[in-house]
Amino acid sequence: MSLLQTAAEDFARSGVDVPMREIADRAGVGVGTLYRHFPTRSDLIVAVYRKEVDQCLDAVSALAAEYPPGDALARWVEQYVDFIAAHRGLAAALNSGDAALEGLPAYFQQRLGPAVQGLLDTAATAGEIRPGVMANELIHAVAMLCVPPHCGEPTDPRRMVGLFMDGLRYGAGGAVARRGKRRSLKTDELG
Repeated sequence: MSLLQTAAEDFARSGVDVPMREIADRAGVGVGTLYRHFPTRSDLIVAVYRKEVDQCLDAVSALAAEYPPGDALARWVEQYVDFIAAHRGLAAALNSGDAALEGLPAYFQQRLGPAVQGLLDTAATAGEIRPGVMANELIHAVAMLCVPPHCGEPTDPRRMVGLFMDGLRYGAGGAVARRGKRRSLKTDELG
């Protein structure tokens, strides 16, 4: 198993503070090998996170090629929920003041934003979601719905995100039908 894959699994299970020796042991390499490739914990966190963001990006293309627009978007959002769950411990690291980690949110937005916007626009054009939804709105809304509440009963992130996705679909077909009706009225008026 590769160092990055092992580190990703350990970070998801135990957070980013998992001992480096434990990661090396599980990957079947010496701790020296780990530090030769990733001199600091931050270097390893950055490498794991970037690899996983790139996998999220690859999923956008694969899903868009395989499924109708609304399905592709819904399936990507499901994968994004898994991505968020696997990176809960990263939030504390991102807010730690470590300069090496400061660029990760921008990397995420720059890589995923345009691709997710493409999914949204295609689904809206197909009449499967309401038009005008921005990628950063979707990304932030889903992330916030996956954050455990600080008070009250715990919520099921998948259920919360499902409700949000239902909201994106609400009125979508009607908007397309209304646009089509307006066009046909104008055509009838000319004839």
